[in-house]
Amino acid sequence: MLCLPRSSFYYECALEDELNLILMKIIDEIYTEYPFYGSRKMTEELELMGYGVNRKRIQRLMRIMGIEVFYPKPNLSKPDVSHRKFPYLLRDVTIDGINQVWSSDITYIPLDKGYAYLTAIIDWYSRYVLAWRLSNNLESRFCIEALEESLGKGTPEIFNTDQGVQFTSYKYIEVLEMNKIRISMDGKGRALDNIFIERLWRTVKYEEVYCKCYESIDHAEKNLEDYFKFYNHKRLHQALKYKTPYSIFTNKQKAQLIS
Repeated sequence: MLCLPRSSFYYECALEDELNLILMKIIDEIYTEYPFYGSRKMTEELELMGYGVNRKRIQRLMRIMGIEVFYPKPNLSKPDVSHRKFPYLLRDVTIDGINQVWSSDITYIPLDKGYAYLTAIIDWYSRYVLAWRLSNNLESRFCIEALEESLGKGTPEIFNTDQGVQFTSYKYIEVLEMNKIRISMDGKGRALDNIFIERLWRTVKYEEVYCKCYESIDHAEKNLEDYFKFYNHKRLHQALKYKTPYSIFTNKQKAQLIS
């Protein structure tokens, strides 16, 4: 009724002391720049910056953030052995049209007094962000909401994710299978299997998140809404021959309808 995502309505700020929140913001920035850093190098980097912290603390904070060294893949949730897994279908596949491959992932978003998690779904060919959601926890509901919204804009042939519990949950798989979508999952320890959304996270972090200090999840949501509108409709992409994701996606969609 209020036209608000359920995850925002139920939001409660994550509880960490002020120093830990500062450390988590710095860890996120370091990891975005150096995704091959594990807890040892992360601790050394923080000590060089003047933070006298031990490795156990950094390991705990990295677990909360879902960050691991580049190999294995940065992972915002551990796989559930009882959940179904699917093979990676995209090795040596040529991407030559929209709705051929979509993918999704989750990343950490710092807030002034806590943190949140962002998920998004992207079309590989056009780089168009079809849907996104913020949440204060890693339950699968916010990922399912983003998936259901994206399916209002089309249906992919293949949908790729990692093997996290959100994407292997019964409900998530059910939505994909009901729409007759082939399911692909990253190989264990292969971060580059989902390269386009990894690049999206880097772009979002450097062009939006690190330029702001989000006071709350509502503040983050409003700013990210504006950013994704810019990203889809105005930001020129060199890989798209300086066209926007929205123009590529909609023009191809129209061409498919005509043909």
